[in-house]
Amino acid sequence: MPSTAPDAPRVTETSGTAATHDTTETAARLAVVIGRINRRIRPVAPGLTQAQLSALSSILRKGPLRPGDLARIESIGAPSATRVVSELESHGLVERQSDPDDGRSSLVSATDAGAAAVLTAREERAERISVLLAGLDERELASVVAALDALEIVSVHVPE
Repeated sequence: MPSTAPDAPRVTETSGTAATHDTTETAARLAVVIGRINRRIRPVAPGLTQAQLSALSSILRKGPLRPGDLARIESIGAPSATRVVSELESHGLVERQSDPDDGRSSLVSATDAGAAAVLTAREERAERISVLLAGLDERELASVVAALDALEIVSVHVPE
């Protein structure tokens, strides 16, 4: 049975199982839904902003990094990246070391405490997502699982 929610997808049946979608409308709806879900599952890391947690995750995933590389990955200005790194360093979540290739620069890496903070935040997000998914019936959950395959493909083609 089709969803009767006001935000339900608009699908036009064209033949048996094929359907056509307006990609612009789908993109707009997806952006809204992702934003809503992100707000509902945003981890609450005591003493850390979302920007700091995002930067810490990037440092853990791709580090050690120069602050300029972090700025590029996070799509923020170099001064903002430097400020975030300083804040994370003051919490003991990252440490700076001299860049062996460029004595004027430093490399930032996550500490064990930083890795633990990211792990805790990821676990919290997963738990919050589980709660949201528990409200779906089997068919709806299967649709989410099927959509994940396509979304994972799209996610690897997004430039950082």
